[in-house]
Amino acid sequence: MVGCFALFLSLRCFSCIMSISYLKSRFLIFFDFDETIVDETSDDIVVQAAPGQNLPGWLKDTYQPGRYNEYMQRVLAYLAEQGVTESEIRSIMEKLPATPGMLALFQFLRNRPPQDFEVVLVSDANTFFIESWLRRNGARQLFHRIFTNPATFNKDGRLVMRPFHSHDCPRCPDNMCKQVVVRDYVARRTQERGRPYQRVFYVGDGANDFCPALALGPRDVAFPRRDFPMHRLITETHEAMPGEFKAVTVPWASGEDVVQRLRKLVAE
Repeated sequence: MVGCFALFLSLRCFSCIMSISYLKSRFLIFFDFDETIVDETSDDIVVQAAPGQNLPGWLKDTYQPGRYNEYMQRVLAYLAEQGVTESEIRSIMEKLPATPGMLALFQFLRNRPPQDFEVVLVSDANTFFIESWLRRNGARQLFHRIFTNPATFNKDGRLVMRPFHSHDCPRCPDNMCKQVVVRDYVARRTQERGRPYQRVFYVGDGANDFCPALALGPRDVAFPRRDFPMHRLITETHEAMPGEFKAVTVPWASGEDVVQRLRKLVAE
C-alpha cells in the first residue's frame, strides 16, 4: 500500500514538472502532417484500401475546389460501403513512410530539456490517420496539442470525419484555416504563460501552410519543404511584395536541415 502511494506521488510530481515545463517553454514549434511529417498524403494513401486500390470515376467527379473535406467524407463513406475495416485503415496509416530526417528531428526535440520546445501539430488530415501513425512510431507524447479534423468510427464501422471549424479566410479551404489556429493558440498560450515565446517555428510544405506562416514575426522561422508549394509561395511573395512575409525562411529537404538550424537557435 505504501509502495502504491509512493508511486502515485511520484507520478503526480512528474506531471507537475511537465506542466511547469509546458508553461515555461522557450520556443513553440508547429508541424504539418502530410508531406511534412510523413512523405505521402494520407488522404491519397487511404485509397489503397478501396477495391482495385482506386476510386470510381463518379466519386472522383464529386470533388469541388475548397471543399476537399466534404469530398473525403464521401470517400470514407464509400470505403465503409465496400467493407473496409478500421484495422485495415489503421494498418495503411501505420505504414506511411516518415519524411527523410523527420524521426531524427523528433529525437532531437525529445532529447532537449522539456522547457525548450512546446510542440504542436496542425493538419487538414484527421485525428484517426494522425494518431494511428504517431502511436505506431512512438511520437504521440512529443505533441502537446493536435489540431485537425475530428474523425471517429460509428457503430456501423464507418470513419466519420467532421470539419475542424468555420472561418472567413479566402486563402483556405472551408473547413480549416491554419492561420486562425496558430494565431489563437499563440495568443491563448501567451496569456496563460504571462509572456511571449522567444521564437515560433512552423514546419510545413503545402499551400495551406503558407497562410499560417504569414502570422509569424521577424524573429520567428518558417521551415518550408524545399520546392514544395509553401516554399514557392514564400519566394513569390518576397519577389512581389518585399516585407510582406516577415519570418526568417529556412527551406529544408530533410528533417536534419531543421535540426541544424534549431541547434544554432537554442544556443543563442
